[in-house]
Formats: sequence, structure tokens, C-alpha cells
Amino acid sequence: MGCCTGRCSLICLCALQLLSALERQIFDFLGFQWAPILGNFLHIIVVILGLFGTIQYRPRYIVVYTVWTALWVTWNVFIICFYLEVGGLSKDTDLMTFNISVHRSWWREHGPGCVRRVLPPSAHGMMDDYTYVSVTGCIVDFQYLEVIHSAVQILLSLVGFVYACYVISIFMEEEDTFDFIGGLDAHSYYQDHVELKPVNLQALQSAPTCTFTASHVQAQRKLASDDCLLDRVEVVASTCSSLRKAALDPYPCRNK
Repeated sequence: MGCCTGRCSLICLCALQLLSALERQIFDFLGFQWAPILGNFLHIIVVILGLFGTIQYRPRYIVVYTVWTALWVTWNVFIICFYLEVGGLSKDTDLMTFNISVHRSWWREHGPGCVRRVLPPSAHGMMDDYTYVSVTGCIVDFQYLEVIHSAVQILLSLVGFVYACYVISIFMEEEDTFDFIGGLDAHSYYQDHVELKPVNLQALQSAPTCTFTASHVQAQRKLASDDCLLDRVEVVASTCSSLRKAALDPYPCRNK
């Protein structure tokens, strides 16, 4: 499978998703948005898992990435509905902070062109309330910036889902003919190993004093299912060849 196919495209896409997720995580940390922070953290872990599975030919990891992309799209659709106040949701609630603080999106006070002014508190107010912070001159409102971030995540996830399904199908087709972890599979290795030993088989066939003939080797080859049994056959054949040479030598002491 060439580098210009879906595998390398999925690798590049996962790297792009990591960069976008890290960028979003930074701004969510600045705004103390605990729910998006948790979601971004899980997203980064799964994207790294999918990237590892794509590089190392692990289709199961890519399946996990594919399932997560569907969940990630759902989460970002919810965020869009939250900031656009669709379905009774309100962007002024503390849902994104798990109701443990009154912080809002970092873009609310630090958006493009925004001018932040702190107003003096009233006699019955507290400074930690955002009512006393005035933000003016914003080119783009913060809720639309959050929507743009979520829309980018949805787009990347949808493209990643398509490429992940394609790569999984390719890996499953090639799984029967190639072992992606250790190289050639056991059957192919066994066949190549047998073809590299024609001399030993011919010596066994012409040996008059050894009962372990070539027919026995063929029988063992049919029964062998792994490399361990193949090595055992070769050891026995080598032993029989040594015994045959010793039996045919009439003057063993003269050779010494």
C-alpha cells in the first residue's frame, strides 16, 4: 500500500487533529471550562491511539478511533447548540464548568478587538460576578468563535471517520497474507524454509543405512504446523546423515 493512499492521509489527519485539539485545550484551560477540558483530554488520547494503530498496522486501535470520532462529533454538535442557545440551552449557565465556578469562555473577554473594562462594584455586589466586567468592541462574539472551533472539529472528525473505515478495510484484506507485526506469516516462512533445504533431502534419499528416508521427511512436512517441529525434523535429518557417513567410512582412525 503506497504512501499516497488512505494510510498516510489518515496519519496526516491525526496529526492535524492533535494540533487543533491542543490549541483548543489551551484556551479551555484559560477559561476554566472543565467539561471541554475533559473532552479534549480524551480526544487527544484516542487520536494518539489511532495514530499509533495506523503507523503500526493495528486495525483494532483504528476501530476504537472510529467509534470515538462518532462520539466526538456528537459532543461538538452539543457545544454548538449550547452557544447558539438551541433547544432551551443557554450560554450564560455554568454547565461547561460543572456549576463549580462562574467562569465563561476565554474568548468572551479576549476575543479579536475586545476591550475589557472592570467596573466598580455596587454596594450589594461582589467582584467575582461577570456583571461588573464590561467588554466592548469585539469583532466576533465569543459564542461564534466557539462554534467555529466545534465546526472545525466536526469536519476533521468526519473526514477522519471516512479514512479510518477505508484503512480498516485495507488492513483486513491484507491480514490473511501478511503478518503486520512480525513480517511473513508462519505458513509462508515454513514454505520458504523448506525450499532452502534441497541438499539435505537428496542426501537422505540416497542414504542406504538410515531408515529416516525422504518420504518420512515429506510426511513430517505435512504434519508440521510451526517452526519448532520443522527444526526438529532438520536435526533428525542431520543426525542420520552423520551416522551414514560414519558407517560408510571403513578407516575412521586413518582420517584422524
